[in-house]
Amino acid sequence: MNKSILNTEIQEFISKNLNSDVASILLKGTPFSEIETKELIEQIEAKKRCEKKLPTWYNTENIYYPNKLNIEQTSSEITAEYKSRLMSGKSIIDLTGGFGVDCFYFSKRFETVVHCEIDETLSRIVLHNYQQLKVEHIKIINGDGVDYLKSTENHFDWIYIDPSRRHDTKGKVFFLKDCLPNVPKHIDVLFNRTKNIMIKTSPLLDFSVGIGELKHVKIIHVVAVNNEVKELLWVLEKGYNGHISIETINLKKENNELFSFVFEDEKDTVSNYSPPLSYLYEPNSAILKSGGFQSVANQIGVFKLHPHSHLYTSERCVDFPGRVFKIEKYLPYNKKEIKKLGIDKANITTRNFPETVQQIRKKFKVKDGGSIYLFFTTDANGQKIILVTSKV
Repeated sequence: MNKSILNTEIQEFISKNLNSDVASILLKGTPFSEIETKELIEQIEAKKRCEKKLPTWYNTENIYYPNKLNIEQTSSEITAEYKSRLMSGKSIIDLTGGFGVDCFYFSKRFETVVHCEIDETLSRIVLHNYQQLKVEHIKIINGDGVDYLKSTENHFDWIYIDPSRRHDTKGKVFFLKDCLPNVPKHIDVLFNRTKNIMIKTSPLLDFSVGIGELKHVKIIHVVAVNNEVKELLWVLEKGYNGHISIETINLKKENNELFSFVFEDEKDTVSNYSPPLSYLYEPNSAILKSGGFQSVANQIGVFKLHPHSHLYTSERCVDFPGRVFKIEKYLPYNKKEIKKLGIDKANITTRNFPETVQQIRKKFKVKDGGSIYLFFTTDANGQKIILVTSKV
């Protein structure tokens, strides 16, 4: 950690060059003798990535940034604030503290927060930044979080862990046992120090795989931001062996979309099918990740178009966690029918359809945009159809 980066003139240079071409700065080299060009570019790139993801850090003076990989891997403020609301108590320990965004929000709800980080430089950066952010009751531990847990006699209301999904030899990994630290291997150690555990994982982790690897899974939260799934949050409770609740949320500027169901019930839930009616519904990405395709139809009272299309329809408009469209017309998929429409500009979506959006655009010379939404899909009779819709 080169504290010269915090010099006023260097901080001003970083702020002025957030939108500059990094290649040109690399070519010119650093204008400051105290820091290397690489360090300067690292600060510029990392701060730029924080503008929308971490506005509190971005808008605070004298923040020291780690490399951009740390910024990529950290929680956004919106997801950190959300997960902090899912837990309560007096004490929490984050075994893989990273850049410290989650702990910052935990500190607003817990009296005692412990931040463990194995990387010494990153640990020092977090300590410095907390001072700039005026956060006082987070204890910083530089070291392996699991080792610290083994050495302490303290018990915590919650343990939070975000295992690294990168491996020295395997690259990106998608099994918990391949992440660092290996949570399934150390699960008993964790439960010796708490009754409640929250694990953040990649959205790519399969529910059945995660449930198979872990003990006492109570809830799985699927968290999306503006219809992009960002993380899965696994809540474990010591001794719990009941049904697993799936809680989905799509965080938006207005009207967050929530939907929940019981994991074990999904496979026994039966949907009703119908041809397209007056309205069409497309579930948000959190529901699509959750796999609750029958549950959403059953709970909300809509029909499915096809077992694998994951599009829904109803005669009257209902409140639905996703996009809602008015069906203007629907027709069989063939070149003659499409030409009759005379549409040269539209938003196109495919669901359970053999051709890609790009192939359809090229074949029928339809540009992107406009107020028309075309859905290319398959109905319950296995027929390929086109739905011409407008957004509600």
